[in-house]
Amino acid sequence: MAITTLTDDMFAPDVIADPYTYYGRLRDEDPVHWNEEYALWVLTRHEDVVWMTRHHELFSSAVFRNDPLPPYPRIQETDNALYEYVRDYQGDQFIQFDRPEHLEMRKVVHGYFTPRAMEAWRGFVKDAVKDLLDAAEAKGSMDIMKDLATPLPVLVIAQMMGVPKEDRGHVRHLAELLLNIGRGEADRMTPLVEGMQGMVDYVAPLVEERLANPGNDFISVLAQGEKQGILTRHQVLVNTSLLLLAGHETTINLLCNGTLAFINNQDQWELLKEDPAGRAKKATEECLRYDSPVKSIQRLASDDIELRGKLLRKNDRIRWFITAANRDPLVFDRPDTFDIARDPNPHVAFGNGVHHCLGATLARLEGQEVFKALAERFPSLHLNTDSLHYQPSITFRSVTSLPVVWN
Repeated sequence: MAITTLTDDMFAPDVIADPYTYYGRLRDEDPVHWNEEYALWVLTRHEDVVWMTRHHELFSSAVFRNDPLPPYPRIQETDNALYEYVRDYQGDQFIQFDRPEHLEMRKVVHGYFTPRAMEAWRGFVKDAVKDLLDAAEAKGSMDIMKDLATPLPVLVIAQMMGVPKEDRGHVRHLAELLLNIGRGEADRMTPLVEGMQGMVDYVAPLVEERLANPGNDFISVLAQGEKQGILTRHQVLVNTSLLLLAGHETTINLLCNGTLAFINNQDQWELLKEDPAGRAKKATEECLRYDSPVKSIQRLASDDIELRGKLLRKNDRIRWFITAANRDPLVFDRPDTFDIARDPNPHVAFGNGVHHCLGATLARLEGQEVFKALAERFPSLHLNTDSLHYQPSITFRSVTSLPVVWN
């Protein structure tokens, strides 16, 4: 691949295909970089990312509610009303709040996602992986994205939230529309709002039913937040939608990117096959580091802040890139090498600090069971395509498909 030039177009095809060269050079040459094209700061050093996340009082998560600038890249002028809808929808997600509101909102859902509670789902995940791989093996080939990485986490989060089986395809369709939030096309507001409105319309009767007849599913937990006076009805609806999306989209990317890393590093595949159960845990952590499911997170400066000799002014946009931080040579030995024995592995794939990913334990569990099962079943695993394509997103690292064979 050609060396990426350091333009400010973060949606350029070569940057989408290979973010590691582009953001790696920014990390080495200008780690606190002012992106003129999108009017935002780009942070790429591991040390800076960790420092930011641990000083949440200096960096606001309430981006959609408070960002004074128009969206980037630009949208069609006729879509400004749609953007206001997006701001209202996104602004009510609990991840878009700062303390103390964020803490109170997170408390509503935190108990559901404890490590012990998530571990209780391992048997369900293991059975689901077996069923999906049985079907793939009978067929003789599979698209990891379509046949394994998508249906597994959709099945798990839908089960947790009490979504009927027949509705899961519809939920995934809506989730795919929501992914326009990280894309750059000028007309992206129309499909994005269609997905948002579709999600609200879909979850509204589910929430209403759980308010009347609460169960032990996750929508009932969110509905209790309304009864406690912590969440408004709109916040219950958009957070139900958020957890439906976040509960499976990033795991899809972990499973695809991780499988691809093994295919491209056969020595590590051989190592995993020697002891799948014993090595799955560290292997999953390395998959999270090496080709992270999420590329970047955005914030607003809460005050004037000096960082590495640059002045970040109040309300300046900031994006910190997991992509670059997780390959920082100041933190990771041989950072561009996929090494499933890597220890320690202080990656920031799930963020850090008070906004650390709520579903991290579940994503890890699903990754461990998938990589273990693949290693136990398939002595060899090969790509069945000459080219891979990635979604043109600034937020997610997502292949469009990953066809494989094993003979």
